[in-house]
Amino acid sequence: MLNDKVFKALSDKNRRKIIRLLQKNDMTAGEIAAHFNISKPSISEHLKILKNADLIGSEKNGQF
Repeated sequence: MLNDKVFKALSDKNRRKIIRLLQKNDMTAGEIAAHFNISKPSISEHLKILKNADLIGSEKNGQF
């Protein structure tokens, strides 16, 4: 049975759209944000919820 985190993550239409975008291509948070009329911090929060539900993964590239 799916856990509550998955149901919560999928309950939001923006998060469902993010998943559909990521099914097509790997994207950065900025690239994802370009598809929405919401702030980048809001996109980051949506991504965090999806990651915590194990619906998406992430990797860091670039300089640290």
